[in-house]
Formats: sequence, C-alpha cells, structure tokens
Amino acid sequence: MDAKRRTAILGLAFLVLLVFSYVENTVFFSILGDVLANQFLAVAMLFVNNVLVVSLILLGMSFYVNLVISDFFKREKYAYVVVEHPRIFAVVFTIMIVILSILRVINLIYGSIIVEALPLILLVSAPVGIVEGYGIYLTIKKTLSRTMSLKDLAYIYGIFFIAALIEVGFVNLLIWVTKG
Repeated sequence: MDAKRRTAILGLAFLVLLVFSYVENTVFFSILGDVLANQFLAVAMLFVNNVLVVSLILLGMSFYVNLVISDFFKREKYAYVVVEHPRIFAVVFTIMIVILSILRVINLIYGSIIVEALPLILLVSAPVGIVEGYGIYLTIKKTLSRTMSLKDLAYIYGIFFIAALIEVGFVNLLIWVTKG
C-alpha cells in the first residue's frame, strides 16, 4: 500500500473512531452513576473508555506522523518539530489531556467548574491521573518516535486497566468516607 493511501485510511479510521468515541462518551457519562454500583462493570466500562481514548490518541498521532513523513507538509517549516522531539511533545500533550480530563470531571460533578473544589479534586484524582498520564505519555512518545510494537501496546493497555482498578477503588473509598 502506498503512503498516501495508508495516510488516507488512517485519517478515515481516526474520524470514525472520533465519532464512535463521542457516542461512547455520551452514553458512558449518562449511565455512570448506575455503573458504579457494580464494581466489575465499573472497571470494565472505565477500561473500555480508557482504551478507546488511548486508541484515538494512537490513531491521531499515527495519522499525523504519516502526514509528515509522506511530505504532505513540504512547504511547512515546523511540520517535523513534533516528530523530531517526541518526548517534549508527549509531556506537553499529556499534561494538557490530564488537566482537561480533570476539568471535565469537575464540570460533570458540579455542573460548572468550581475553583474552590479544584484542590480537593486534584488531590483525589492525582493517583489515577499519574497512571493514566504515564500511559498517555508512552502512547504519544512511542507513536511519534515510530517505535510502537504490539508488546508496547499491550503494556499501555495494561496501564489503563490498572488505572481503571485504581479509579473504581478511589470512588468506592470516597463513597465509604462520605457515608461514614
């Protein structure tokens, strides 16, 4: 398969997964309260949500890398910066994703972003954010440096499974503390 066709297929797959992700997120957050009652279902749903997110990142980054190495940006001066410095971009992008994720959770819980609740939510979500952030970082770094293997992908998915376990454990801990 030639590079342009492969890039077009990656772009189409990215768009399809983006639409699927939107639908999944809408359903996921509408039934989240009911799901948390069943621990196994909660871990499974959070894991599937995390895998979908990391797969979307993987496809998006692969699409971008293919655009760059296929010379779609011949005249662009800075198109190769991200591919040439994957570690820096991975750190910046990971921090951005984790912060936006935390802000989204705050918005879902309170209906708006309440600055006073931010330190508590940051403290509570720090362990999960660190684990998920590490998984996102590895995904971006390995994809942009073009070193992603199936073993790496399995390892990354394992990280997100552990993150789902931690997240369900913390939610149950918070429920137990607030009831007690």
